Amino acid sequence: MAAPASPVALPAAGREGKQAALVQAMFDQVAPRYDLANAALSLGQDAHWRRVTALAARPEGADVLDVAAGPGNVATELVARGARSVTALDLSFNMLAEGARRGHSGITWVNGDAQQLPFPDASFDAITISFGLRNVPDPQRALEEFARVTRPGGRVVVCEFANPTWAPFRQVYRRYLVGALPQLAHLVSSSPDAYTYLAESILAWPDRRTIADWIDAAGYREVLVKDLAGGIVAVHRGFRV
Repeated sequence: MAAPASPVALPAAGREGKQAALVQAMFDQVAPRYDLANAALSLGQDAHWRRVTALAARPEGADVLDVAAGPGNVATELVARGARSVTALDLSFNMLAEGARRGHSGITWVNGDAQQLPFPDASFDAITISFGLRNVPDPQRALEEFARVTRPGGRVVVCEFANPTWAPFRQVYRRYLVGALPQLAHLVSSSPDAYTYLAESILAWPDRRTIADWIDAAGYREVLVKDLAGGIVAVHRGFRV
């Protein structure tokens, strides 16, 4: 059995003071058991959430950029659903290397920053990001970059954790985040401390209306949100003007 990874300094949970280098180091460490941990801690729902994200992008025949792609879970869904091309971008090289190691075909892997995308204007028909915008130091700047590289009429899909809409369930969920989730992470994650950050960052994340306003301000219209799993996850979609 491999020795557990040595602890790394965790990024700030909220927007203030979040450092990209700490985000990168954290995800580099969780990469080896990322999928196992996500499946266990989401009770197997994470695959469904990513499928919904891919479908919302309307990928058939489209050039799609998946940001914060990790090992390519959404990217592979996009390929399977008929995307013409899929580019998977992530700040963590280890995440991309894990995806490339699996031999996924039809995906171009790019190590890059969501806040400064290395692509020309109007390069893609759709942009997706699942459970990644929360980890960007300046998410509004990232959304502006998404809009820059989206063709007119193209789509953006943002899948992110949220607070449940039903108050009793919200209280149960919050207790799970701050109590049970970090303890479970010690059983399934290669870097369990990262899941303390996960819980804190979800609680610090703005509400649905704020995210919709950010997407609108970046240059997208007809922004709608779909709640999944009782509001644990919110999927926003908008269209580029």
